[in-house]
This record gives sequence, structure tokens and C-alpha cells, in this order.
Amino acid sequence: MRGPGFASSSGRMARGEAGAARRWHNGAMRLHIAADHAGFELKQHLLAHFTQAGLEVVDHGAYEYDALDDYPPMCIAAAEAVAASAGEDLGIVIGGSGNGEQLAANRVPGIRAALVWSVETAKLARQHNDAQIGSLGARMHSLEEATAIADAFVAEPFSGDERHQRRIDRMMGYEQSR
Repeated sequence: MRGPGFASSSGRMARGEAGAARRWHNGAMRLHIAADHAGFELKQHLLAHFTQAGLEVVDHGAYEYDALDDYPPMCIAAAEAVAASAGEDLGIVIGGSGNGEQLAANRVPGIRAALVWSVETAKLARQHNDAQIGSLGARMHSLEEATAIADAFVAEPFSGDERHQRRIDRMMGYEQSR
């Protein structure tokens, strides 16, 4: 059973608490999630949240709380999995601020990771930049705010606007030319 506001088997979202009907960006996608110690609790919450919503969620660590862990290995693993999906999957990486996690994910060729710090920036990252990974700062938001931001990121499709695609193509062309 899917909870209120989450995707149904048709890919459409049931009416949520806010009353808006939305759909996940892609019914076949997997969601790759990674976090360091600062984002560990939020990651655990989002794993349960998105699993209950009917998404296939892949946990790239941290698998236990360790105050001395480093975020790059987990974030890079999640980004590599998203990159290998050929546009089918999305990812969320989580740390204290989300800044370092975004930087780590962006080291993987082909990845566009965006720091998402509000519902609006999460939607714009998907609409305008076709970001495949949203980076969240667990210390920057309440659990409810962070969940709403993650929901917005996962639900929002790329607009497909020619001007946005042109800009993405220019960035990817630069990356491939290096």
C-alpha cells in the first residue's frame, strides 16, 4: 500500500497532504541514496519514505553511523550508479550542508548534481538542468522540509526546453572534450 501523496502503480501520485496531484519523473527509475555521518539519520528516513512510496531505493552507505567517515566514497558510488543507468535513475546525496556531497558526485563524468536547499531549487534543478542528483544538507533543514525537498526533486521532470537542453549540451560537450 502506498502512502498518501506517493506514486501509484500507474506512476501518478495520489493526492498528497498539500492536495497537489503529481507524478514521479519516471516510473521505471531507481533512486540511489548516499550519506555520511551528518546525513545518516535523514538517509535512513528517506530510504523508508521512498520505499514506502513504491520506488526501488538503493543504499550506497553509510551503512552505520560513524562520526569519522568521509562522504566522497558513498557519494561517488551513488553517482556512478546513476551515471550507469543511462538517464533512468536519480540520486540523492546527503551531508551536513550538502556542499561537499554535491562536489563529490559531480566528479563522476556525465553527472549533474545540484545543491537543493528548497522545494523551488529542487524543482528548478530538474526542470532547467536535468540534474540527476540532488544534494541535501541534513543540518540545514527539519526532517519535514528535507523530505519535501527530496519529494520535489524526485517528482519533477526535465522540461525538455530547447534552451535548457542547449545549455546542458554545452556543459557536457566541454566535459567530453577534456
